[in-house]
Amino acid sequence: MKAGLDTEKLDEGLYRTTAQNGVTVISEAISGVRSVAVGMWVRTASAHEPPSRMGVSHLLEHMVFKGTERRTARDIALELEARGGSLDAFTAREHTSYQARVLDEDLPRALDVLTDLVRNPTLREADLELERKVILEEIAAVEDMPDDLVFDIHGSTLWPDHPYGFSILGTRETVDALAATDIKALHGRAYHPRQVVIAAAGSLNHEVLLKLLSKCGWFTFEPGPDPATVEPVPPAKRTVRHVERELAQTHIVMGTDTFPYEDARRYPLMLLNTVLGAGMSSRLFQRVREELGLAYAVYSFHSFYEHAGVSGVYVGTRPAEARQAIEAIEEELAKLATEGLSGQPLAEVKQQLKGQVTLGLESPAARMYRAAGVVLYKQDYKTIDQVLTEISDVSSDRVAAVAEEFFDPERQTVVSLGPG
Repeated sequence: MKAGLDTEKLDEGLYRTTAQNGVTVISEAISGVRSVAVGMWVRTASAHEPPSRMGVSHLLEHMVFKGTERRTARDIALELEARGGSLDAFTAREHTSYQARVLDEDLPRALDVLTDLVRNPTLREADLELERKVILEEIAAVEDMPDDLVFDIHGSTLWPDHPYGFSILGTRETVDALAATDIKALHGRAYHPRQVVIAAAGSLNHEVLLKLLSKCGWFTFEPGPDPATVEPVPPAKRTVRHVERELAQTHIVMGTDTFPYEDARRYPLMLLNTVLGAGMSSRLFQRVREELGLAYAVYSFHSFYEHAGVSGVYVGTRPAEARQAIEAIEEELAKLATEGLSGQPLAEVKQQLKGQVTLGLESPAARMYRAAGVVLYKQDYKTIDQVLTEISDVSSDRVAAVAEEFFDPERQTVVSLGPG
């Protein structure tokens, strides 16, 4: 193995290694399992795209599966599936990820396939024309799913001039305009070790993982340029917008911009979202669905990015009852904004969130995501017990301050999609 690997132990079975060329490898050994989840995150995605090339990162993610210098598209599909494993990818706001889940004995094969995809795609013009049609069908599918489409419309309304508000898939117009030169330029600029995080969890050994990655060339590849930066995110302005569509329901998203992943207010906001709209016991479910019968689906959500965040509520309801549903949600938001959480209700939601966090980390894939996030968001590693303690230590004053700032109904951008 090439010298110059800086390895540190973060926890029992959890190690992080940084190579001289910039690639970071983080892995967690989990006893009692026979599988490994492994992924490669590239620090480029929709947040780094100009409006004219909206969707280029997502199209590249598709294109790497059309073939490499050593494998056809069929070879790629069969390589891990024939062994019972799986191979997948996704494009998010700030990262593009390629992942595999395999038996521990097939980890060398998975790393070779992932490396081949990320480093050596052929990106042929003929394949682009076929895959462009697939992406256009994906865009059409979203347009046929109003409970998905309303989130895209809300994002573009909240951040109309910033890439955080752009469609990850792109639009018909931008996807039609993308050429093979755009795809190759993005790959040549972004798919380099300095911009890649490799994370794995399951039945593995970190030193063995490093040796396998060394055989794949990850520590000798040229480092490449620094990752692209995200433009400063302007404060969102409250907007109320209706998009007319002949549907059986009106789909509504009410939400506001918040703060980045690293912000210390993250746990208070998560507690508030949990009590507001996470599950059957939440205030929104009990009020909007159980008491008023206004909706089948109603829930709250939150997302944190490197430079911003968003928090909000979704509800789907009959058009005649949309106004009543909005008013009921605004009442619950206002109650949290003015009263916060304290005493037994706060203690109960802390226990609920701690249970969700703990149960959510029971699989190798979940541990892989968590490990990758430590590097991608430049976080100090915290053990699960430390995270649970941080949640326990959140004071009612901190919760009240976050609720007052972000749950005020007058701060929410409201987007509805349905009949006029």
